[in-house]
Amino acid sequence: MADGRSFSSKFSSDSLSVIFNESAIAAMGLKNPLGKTVSLWGHKKQIIGVAKDFNFQSLYKRVGPAFMEYSTRNPTVLIKIKAGSEKETIARIEKFYRNFNDGLPLDYRFFDEDYQAMYASEQRVAVLSRYAAGIAMIISCLGLFGLAAFMAQKRQKEIGIRKVVGASVKDVTFMLSKDFMKLALLSLVISFPIGWLIMNTWLQHFAYRIIISVSVFALTAATIIFITIATVSFQSIKAALKNPVKTLRSE
Repeated sequence: MADGRSFSSKFSSDSLSVIFNESAIAAMGLKNPLGKTVSLWGHKKQIIGVAKDFNFQSLYKRVGPAFMEYSTRNPTVLIKIKAGSEKETIARIEKFYRNFNDGLPLDYRFFDEDYQAMYASEQRVAVLSRYAAGIAMIISCLGLFGLAAFMAQKRQKEIGIRKVVGASVKDVTFMLSKDFMKLALLSLVISFPIGWLIMNTWLQHFAYRIIISVSVFALTAATIIFITIATVSFQSIKAALKNPVKTLRSE
C-alpha cells in the first residue's frame, strides 16, 4: 500500500469502500484522497487506501488506472501458494470448496500462465529466430569455407612464388584472409544500422523496454570476426603449408 489500508473483515463498512492505485489517483487529480467519496456506477464509495502501481496487463501497455472493491459475494478468490506445494494446496482448496458448492466444479488458473500467454507470440519468434540464425550461420560458414578453398586453389601458384621468394606461412595466411576480413567488416557496417533500426522499432511497442547497448554490437562483431578468421584460416594455412615445388611444377 502506498497510503491508507487494505480491506479487512474487521470493518463491516468495507463493502462500501474502494482502493485505487496510484495511476488512478493521479488521473483523477485527487490530493489527500483518503476518506474522500467517489461514485462508481451510481454507488458511493469511500477511498480507504491507495495501492502502489503494479503491472496487471501486458508490458506493451503502461500501468493504467485501477480500483479494487471488497465483496463477500464475489466468487473470485486470489490465493498465493508456496512453491512446491501446488498439488497438495489445490487438493485442500477443492475439498474446502465442495463443502459450499458440491455441485459445481472448482475453476482455477495460475497467474504466471496467464501472463506467459500474453507473450506466447514473442516466445515463438525468439525460438524461430534462434533456429533461423543458427541455420544462417551454418550456411554462411559453409559458403565461406568453400570460397576460401576456391581462392586458395586459384592462387596456389602465386602462393608458391611468394614462398620461394621468402614469404612465411603467416604472410600467406594474412594475404588470403585479409580480403575476407574486408568483406566481413563491410557486412557489419551495412547490417548493424539495419539491425539496430529493426530491434529499436520492435521495442517501441513496449511501454517498458531496454536500451540497446553498444556491447550487443561489439559482441556480435567479435563473434563474426572470430568465425570468419577460424573458417578462412584453415584453408589459408593449408594452402600456405603446401610445398611450392609441387604447385610450380607445371610452370
